Amino acid sequence: MSDTKNKWHAIALVVTILLVAANLRVPFTSIAPVLPLIQNDFGLSASALGLLTSLPLLAFAAFSPLSASLARRFGIERTLFGALLIISLGILLRSAGSACALYAGTVLIGTGIALGNVLLPGLIKRDFSTKMASMTGAYSITMGAAGAVGSAVIIPLTQSWGWPIALSLLVATPLLALVVWLPQLKKHEHVNLSGPKQASTVAVWRSSLAWQVTLFMGLNAMPFYVAVGWLPTILMDHGISPEQAGAVHGTLQLATAIPGLILAATLRRLKDQRLAAATVSLLTASSLIGLMYAPGYALLWAALLGFGSGASMMLGLTFIGLRTKNAGDTAALSGMAQCVGYLMAAAGPLLLGQLHDWSGGWTAPLLITAAIAVAGAFTGMLAGRNVQLDHSHCKSATMPHNEPANMADTHRSRPSNPIKNVTVITE
Repeated sequence: MSDTKNKWHAIALVVTILLVAANLRVPFTSIAPVLPLIQNDFGLSASALGLLTSLPLLAFAAFSPLSASLARRFGIERTLFGALLIISLGILLRSAGSACALYAGTVLIGTGIALGNVLLPGLIKRDFSTKMASMTGAYSITMGAAGAVGSAVIIPLTQSWGWPIALSLLVATPLLALVVWLPQLKKHEHVNLSGPKQASTVAVWRSSLAWQVTLFMGLNAMPFYVAVGWLPTILMDHGISPEQAGAVHGTLQLATAIPGLILAATLRRLKDQRLAAATVSLLTASSLIGLMYAPGYALLWAALLGFGSGASMMLGLTFIGLRTKNAGDTAALSGMAQCVGYLMAAAGPLLLGQLHDWSGGWTAPLLITAAIAVAGAFTGMLAGRNVQLDHSHCKSATMPHNEPANMADTHRSRPSNPIKNVTVITE
């Protein structure tokens, strides 16, 4: 009897986690198909729209580091409940009918999602440690599928009731998650998401390898978030209907989940990740050029862009574990790479909007975005080498894992499967 009860409890927890995961994508991305309407109603420039798209990313950079501290103080369940409340309030405020409320609500949405992005993977690791791969896959697919549905339905809802009501209806998803999450509040465990404290032995901010990993993440995040924010507007300016633009935008998001299901097995067969990193970055660049010169195949380009972006983000997170030797260095590199990466990603939509205001079209902005993806391929060739951060110098070693360290270095690199013991959570 107890086994059956535990089974149903586990199923209920899985459903609850997936409901929370759905709220980490939909409130942020569903606004993109209605940006032209918002622009017309408030008289906003493309630069102002770019800032609106960038605000959640700035919130990610600002509030993600606080998530673990909040979870330790209040418990992971209560903090996630608070994150859902913040998202709900942000959705309602965003639709209140003024430009100030629009921007303030967007900041709240970004804050809630930032907390969830950090805490939900930690909860999965705590409660499903033996099923991390399957839960991570389900988590990634749920975010991608929810984002796709949100982008597809927002235009029909807008045509029926207008964009403020359409966006406000999205609050149904976090409210449902809040109701389902209530039983979890009894389990307010105070969890150390980062594990045992271990000091970093590398000055990552002065390490060339750390900067290569960081730039790979940032340069590949910029094109993805440019597409998340601007793709429907670009397509509609090319004559594609709002309904089709929303569907293409949904395809982009759904495609980001695919690499998490298939790429890990491929990486295990590779000596290093240079070719993989360069390939997925160039795939992103090619899809952007395709959107520019052959928008009639937008569905194909969006799928390729989503796959390339999802794969590059997964590789970037994987590099954080592969290029470090201990938990302290991993935490230091993760903090550096994700902070700088989110700031670079936030600059992408804003820069694209300013370029559009300056040029009056999308050719120059898309070309520059494609060039950024190409730069990501070059940094991927460096970050993808089979080397690790040097523990005795401020500069990174170029020492293969299977060769002894320099005599001056008391540490040695250990041969290892480069993918072993690395947990990847895709966004």
